[in-house]
Amino acid sequence: EKNLKLEEKITMLQQQNEELRARIEQNTVITRQLSEENANLQEYVEKEVEEKKKLSRTNEELLWKLQEGDAVSPVKLPPTSSASFYRCSSGNSSPAKVRTLRR
Repeated sequence: EKNLKLEEKITMLQQQNEELRARIEQNTVITRQLSEENANLQEYVEKEVEEKKKLSRTNEELLWKLQEGDAVSPVKLPPTSSASFYRCSSGNSSPAKVRTLRR
């Protein structure tokens, strides 16, 4: 009777062992999938960071060109005197015309 109980226990432990091996195998597959997904996501993030840097550089370059273009381009004055062009009837400069003066 003692042998019978031990044999039953052995059978039960072998079944548990097989179940645990199956779970380990399943977890290994899931771990591989997650690692692959993580690597893909990291690659995607790196590409996004590079694209963001590129856009930022392009934006800075365009802003610089815009500022340099404003600094380099001459202000076109009408044939009349410049004082009458930049002054309102009250004698104060308007905001739009002040911007024109700064060029």
